[in-house]
Amino acid sequence: MERCECVAEVRRRVEKARRDGFSVALVPTMGYLHEGHLALVREARQRGSFVVMSIFVNPLQFGPNEDYARYPRDLERDAALAAEAGVALLFHPSAEEMYPEPNLTQIEVGKLGKILCGASRPGHFRGAATVVGKLFNIVGPDDAYFGLKDYQQYLIIRQMAHDLNFPVRVIGVPIVREDDGLAKSSRNVFLTPQERAEAVLLNVSLAEAEEEIRQGLRQARKVEEGIRRRLEQTQGRVDYIEVRDASTLAEVEAIEGKVVIALAVYFGSTRLIDNRIIDLDTPAAEA
Repeated sequence: MERCECVAEVRRRVEKARRDGFSVALVPTMGYLHEGHLALVREARQRGSFVVMSIFVNPLQFGPNEDYARYPRDLERDAALAAEAGVALLFHPSAEEMYPEPNLTQIEVGKLGKILCGASRPGHFRGAATVVGKLFNIVGPDDAYFGLKDYQQYLIIRQMAHDLNFPVRVIGVPIVREDDGLAKSSRNVFLTPQERAEAVLLNVSLAEAEEEIRQGLRQARKVEEGIRRRLEQTQGRVDYIEVRDASTLAEVEAIEGKVVIALAVYFGSTRLIDNRIIDLDTPAAEA
């Protein structure tokens, strides 16, 4: 695995990979890698791609009272994991390299960025879209891989690529979970033992809600209320629990077709997100 910090060097190395006949895949991350990130690399490797992983804690997507300063960082640990997983090129730029002064241009993402996580984190998706747009221009990937734990982000990036004519296929990869069902996240390290034990109820609540839907419950608000009651057993503070159309994130009253149940819950100062996609046109066993 090669490593670089410079935009110009990334472009030179990617150009050489293309001359050598490789397609190029991008795996954008903020580092502190876990199995969810490595699953994205393996998916790209299965397609025979030259895999570029970026590690950059993007200041634009953190609000003034969020955890940018304490977001976990361990570049050497991450580099070892990336190399073992098969990353060909690791791009770990500085903030100055990514945002040379003055930086006056950002990507607005419209209504998709103002709901769910966007409602409680104003500007977050503008920052995420801006850095991903820059990475698309720097790397020029054929494919870009995103974990579906950040389902709203995946839809926003896919829409951005379509609207702005980026010639890249945006590929979502299913959530990777701990043995007890908690979605893997770099922020899990901030949980106390009690919070970690209680956080398991996020996935449990989603699974029970899916079972109720498949048994015939169709009122979206009742599904949300049921999840909220389950989570009242914990010390968690609910940010949102919502049933939305899985393709557009539009609000739904009656559940039909394909929906996503999305939630965000604070355990202490740690904000965790999770979701479950339910397609009523697909039997549960096949899903």
